[in-house]
Amino acid sequence: MAASVSCHYFSSPLTTSTKSIKPKLNYSHFAPSLSKGSIRHFVPLCSSQRSLPSESECQDKEKDWFLSLKKCAAAVALSVSLITGLPGSQWLSPAHASTPALPDVSVLISGPPIKDPGALLRYALPIDNKAIREVQKPLEDITDSLKIAGVKALDSVERNTRQASRALKEGKTLIVSGVAKSKTDHAIELLNKLEVGLGELQQIVEDRNRDAVAPKQKELLNYVGGVEEDMVDGFPYEVPEEYQNMPLLKGRATVDMKVKVKDNPNLEECVFRIVLDGYNAPVTAGNFIDLVERHFYDGMDIQRADGFVVQTGDPEGPAEGFIDPSTEKTRTIPLEIMVVGEKAPFYGETLEDLGLYKAQTRLPFNAFGTMAMAREEFENNSASSQVFWLLKESELTPSNANILDGRYDVFGYVTENEDFLADLKVGDVIESIQVVSGLDNLVNPSYKIAG
Repeated sequence: MAASVSCHYFSSPLTTSTKSIKPKLNYSHFAPSLSKGSIRHFVPLCSSQRSLPSESECQDKEKDWFLSLKKCAAAVALSVSLITGLPGSQWLSPAHASTPALPDVSVLISGPPIKDPGALLRYALPIDNKAIREVQKPLEDITDSLKIAGVKALDSVERNTRQASRALKEGKTLIVSGVAKSKTDHAIELLNKLEVGLGELQQIVEDRNRDAVAPKQKELLNYVGGVEEDMVDGFPYEVPEEYQNMPLLKGRATVDMKVKVKDNPNLEECVFRIVLDGYNAPVTAGNFIDLVERHFYDGMDIQRADGFVVQTGDPEGPAEGFIDPSTEKTRTIPLEIMVVGEKAPFYGETLEDLGLYKAQTRLPFNAFGTMAMAREEFENNSASSQVFWLLKESELTPSNANILDGRYDVFGYVTENEDFLADLKVGDVIESIQVVSGLDNLVNPSYKIAG
């Protein structure tokens, strides 16, 4: 187990840079930019001065985009979601773009999204074992139980704990049978630790020690996640031939990104732990790990921090991406989107291009600190080195109702210290990004080639 990371700050309270929303704004579509000196921001879905647009205004102004009242309703809902969290109107400007991919409006009201990055990563694994999921779910539900005030929360936590313990006892044989044979011993070791830990959690509840619940929950879910990863036997699919010689992450990797924070009396430096998911984005994650091993990002500034995203990766000079020394050209990677229910990602096309308006992405833009590639707006396969972390989240953006899902390729999540992303500013410096684990999952590493 790798050592934990921390953020170093002074004793005064931390404050975020998020500003209150102005009454006058454009409700817009997000587009991370690759442009030098400026960031391409948003493309309006509907515009308004002080109130939400009517159906007729949506249809008149966006008639080429919205083919039905249902899609217009989705646009209004997304507008409301932006109102709840945009930092201000200084970076909202009209632009032009292709039609945003909009799902069926029923997806918008299907329930609250999963926001926890650890849970998103667990559900994104290419496994199908109901027994382990029945242990996982009540442990994750403890988070909601702890929202109840005071020690009353512990009654709900106790029910969650008993449910998880019962599911483990009844399903242990099925869980073990789903583990890859080469990893069985390790999985059994984790399951034994999980069983002991559930007993310890039960004792914590009986002692009415509310503060000890969350750390123990995190420990137990780490065991669950470890067992689930042991269920993956090899890499589950073939990457298309045209990308097979690129750096590929065939599995997962963890990196630590150390950022030096300038001109902030509350925060000196912070180390962000990031899990990269090569099961669902092998080309994208492989490209990033390869650049990390080249120390491409070390010493690079944070180049955008507006309360909605944090972005970096634009090198000095005229190039807007990584110049491969072997070709002296910018290395680009394809858009790579994994959809729930599919065995392999789609390449080079947005979900809108494919007509998959109801499809859900395996790695959605749900978590604070979702990590994705920036690209040219009209060029799906133009991503190179520029990455961004999403800060905005809203109850109105469940999986695939977010206006980014299916348009930009997510390949990881910040799993530790993600809240401190909101404190970063333009000019803060990435001192280093280092691979903590999973480097052995990288194939075709170009950083080992001379030059």
